[in-house]
Amino acid sequence: MQYRKLGNSGAVVSAYCLGTMTFGAESDEATSFKLMDDYVAAGGNFIDTANVYSAGVSEEIVGKWLKGKKLRDLVITTKGRFPMGDGPNHHGLSRKNLNEALDASLKRLGVEHIDLYQIHAFDALTPLEETLRFLDDSTLNGKIAYYGLSNFLGWQLTKAVWLAKANGYQPPVTLQPQYNLLVRDIEHEVVPAALDAGIGLLPWSPLGGGWLSGKYKRDQMPTGATRLGENPARGMEAFDKRNSKSVTWDVIGAVEDIAEARRATMAQVALAWVAAQPAVTSVILGARTTEQLADNLGAAGLELSTHEIATLSAVSKPEMSDYPYGEGGIGQRNRKLEGGR
Repeated sequence: MQYRKLGNSGAVVSAYCLGTMTFGAESDEATSFKLMDDYVAAGGNFIDTANVYSAGVSEEIVGKWLKGKKLRDLVITTKGRFPMGDGPNHHGLSRKNLNEALDASLKRLGVEHIDLYQIHAFDALTPLEETLRFLDDSTLNGKIAYYGLSNFLGWQLTKAVWLAKANGYQPPVTLQPQYNLLVRDIEHEVVPAALDAGIGLLPWSPLGGGWLSGKYKRDQMPTGATRLGENPARGMEAFDKRNSKSVTWDVIGAVEDIAEARRATMAQVALAWVAAQPAVTSVILGARTTEQLADNLGAAGLELSTHEIATLSAVSKPEMSDYPYGEGGIGQRNRKLEGGR
């Protein structure tokens, strides 16, 4: 397992992080414990959860597992933002909600502090200064070691970084976005903003909801032990939209070709591509079963060649209009002036 700095902090985390959104929902407690045991045995030290995962049950399961563990060997992250109650102050990024959310997460996890506390999404109703001041205070009083952001746009990330700097607050160290070979739009603004600020990316859904593992077939209804096969109501409209795009199958075909040549699985190739991208600190694995996790962890030993990365990047290149990102846009002109960097 490779280890990397946690964004612009001094902490070190494994290149693959164990996501726990399935805990308490698709993975029962015993399976969740086994997933964490296997992950740590493989060299992983970074576990990601959130208060809304299974309405707090995911944090409780992680907390039970943590009892008796050497916390210095692990980096635990959770999130706050979304509703955990029906009241008007039970969601958002206000000091009131985050203070209560953080204390509740600490209790469920059974720890005195959280290594990385993440803001789950932007809140247009709460002044960002209020949120950042709360996070700075929480860092100073020892409730959290570092904080990060999640699902922020490029301008929102840059605003947070510079507001923290202007006010002398602790800066964010990470950003958790969706990122995979089928969803690369963050490369337009978010990735450049993260690189500019020294922010580390923690990509979620690196397998595109399972598409990049090869479990879905063109123009075939999902069946068997897949999320949509077991419960089509979870997103058949999104499935049909992705299935209808030729680029989806071009990307899947390229992943399959490289996987066969490297004697790896498609999931391992797709994960290795994400892990090799600029600014990426740790890739979040969302396994439901120990078999899925074992397969995903195989990506830790797979280093794609420059040619393989270029091939996958070319076939999955996101569409963009001529302005401002395309051939005739400002972004392209700036890249030419900078020598193609």
